[in-house]
Amino acid sequence: MPSKPFAEILEEAIDQCRRMDASLNERLGAFADSVRQLNPTFAEAVDRLVDRLQEKGAGAGAPAPGDVMPGFLLPDDEGHLVSLEELLDKGPVALAFHRGHWCPYCRINTNALVEVQERARAEGGQIAAILPERRQFAAELRSEAKVPFPILLDMDNGYAMSLNLSIGVGRR
Repeated sequence: MPSKPFAEILEEAIDQCRRMDASLNERLGAFADSVRQLNPTFAEAVDRLVDRLQEKGAGAGAPAPGDVMPGFLLPDDEGHLVSLEELLDKGPVALAFHRGHWCPYCRINTNALVEVQERARAEGGQIAAILPERRQFAAELRSEAKVPFPILLDMDNGYAMSLNLSIGVGRR
């Protein structure tokens, strides 16, 4: 009997981690552990990427929580332009930067944000996600995770790069 394809096994691991009654760090750690068991070569590639990002200083100069963010005007997943100023008019904003709908770690993180959205709202805040995606993929993520907050599109990663959150690492 043939075993399940890796993609199907990976999806099962993502779903299991999404459903965990645990902190986000524990969920992400559990997923990383699953990947290490399921496909050590893939896990090693992810580890090498993380090491390269750290070597290049990705995120080192990024704004810290509470810092004033530079303004932006980005389209949302429905094509409407949204500015940081417009979001701030409604209260404090927690911005989450994700790699994309395809990233299992980002998908797990998105689910965790959905879970805390009501708490943020009750405290007068809000959440918005920023993805370097096309509208159709952001809409898929919204639908899959039942995302109630804005998903903004930074197609060329220009805004993320201006914050030192996205850098080119090239090949080694």
